[in-house]
This record gives sequence, structure tokens and C-alpha cells, in this order.
Amino acid sequence: MLIVEELHMLLLRPDGRVESSVSVNRLYGEVAAVIVDLALHGRITMANEKNPVVEIVSTEPTGNPILDTTLERLVPLRGKRLQSLVVRPKLDPLEVVVESLVVQGVLIRGERGFFGWGSARTPESDSTPERALRARLAAVLAGTLAPTKADLALLSILQNLNAAHAILRDECGGLSSRDLKKRIEELTAGSAAGDAVARAVNAAITAALMAAMTPVVVAATVS
Repeated sequence: MLIVEELHMLLLRPDGRVESSVSVNRLYGEVAAVIVDLALHGRITMANEKNPVVEIVSTEPTGNPILDTTLERLVPLRGKRLQSLVVRPKLDPLEVVVESLVVQGVLIRGERGFFGWGSARTPESDSTPERALRARLAAVLAGTLAPTKADLALLSILQNLNAAHAILRDECGGLSSRDLKKRIEELTAGSAAGDAVARAVNAAITAALMAAMTPVVVAATVS
């Protein structure tokens, strides 16, 4: 399962709506996640710098509709910096991610909101994949399982959406929000499992999401 699919499962409430704590910022996280997926599948590269340019190195289809749709949308944006890409609604993978999870039997399509308005809810049909994912992340946070690049990316994205503690409350072993942040920083910044590629990707995610989130934080403060 792709990182963006795992992220989407974590961000959904049981009723099929996105958790309120990330409803405004879901776009940033899921675009970042699918860009990491493309990097891990050898279709794009990012330099090891704070706000890297995203370069397309191959347009060969992967056979995965989520990756191939995003790659096609990225082609006209080649050479743009990650910071500018994560805020672009055009790159939002939501529809293809939901369709993929529905096809896999993880989600089902539910009803729309009052009077048929709003987007259709997509409640969970099979909780097994999410339970396995949460168990994996709990083991990573506890230090009993070496993190994969996908784990590091997920934790970094959740933390930079300011949602890690809310989403992983039952998986963080009783850590406070501050201590969970420190634990994630330890894992993503320099653990033995975090190779150069993973560290570069996570540094880029951190910078891009912090920049993307700043206007949201400022607006909330002003209002």
C-alpha cells in the first residue's frame, strides 16, 4: 500500500469524514505523501536541501493509478519547488486514493451530507489494514521495530500537520504531545534506519509543510 493511502486511512474518522484537526490541511499532507511515493518509485528526485526542486526523471507509467495520475499532473509543473507543489489543489490525489481504497475493500462509498450536499462519506469497510498500520507505527515509536522510509514519511507528515498526537494518541505509549514530537524528530533526523534518502525527503517535507501551514496558522491567530 502506498504512503498516501496509509496516510488517508489514518486521517479518516470512523464515519468516513476527515478528522477535524486536519480537515483544512489534508491537501498538504496527501500531496507531500504522494510525492514521496513517486520518489521511492524512481519517478522523481529531490535534492538534499531545505526547499528542493522536484525533478521528473522518468514518465514511464508505474501501473498504479494513483502514482500515474499524479505523475501526469506533475509533468507541466516540472522544475517547481516542493514548497509550491504541496499547496496546489491540482495535485490533490484524494479521488484516486479513495477509489483505490474502495477497490481494495478498505473503504465503502457512503451517503452525502444533509440534503445530498457535500462530498460523499467513505467509511471504513475493512479495519484490518489500518489496525496493522497502527500496530506498526506503535512498534516504531516504542523502538521495537526499525522504521521503513514509509514509516518515517508518515510520522514526519503527521507531525508537520500538527496532528501526530491526535491521530496516534493510542499508539504513542502515553507520550505527551511534546515528547511525541521529540521522538518523531529523533527517528526522522538521524536514526540508524534513516538513510540519506529518507533524511533528505523528510527534511524537504518538514520545510514545505511548515511553509504551507504558516498562512493557516496566521489566519487562525488573526480571526
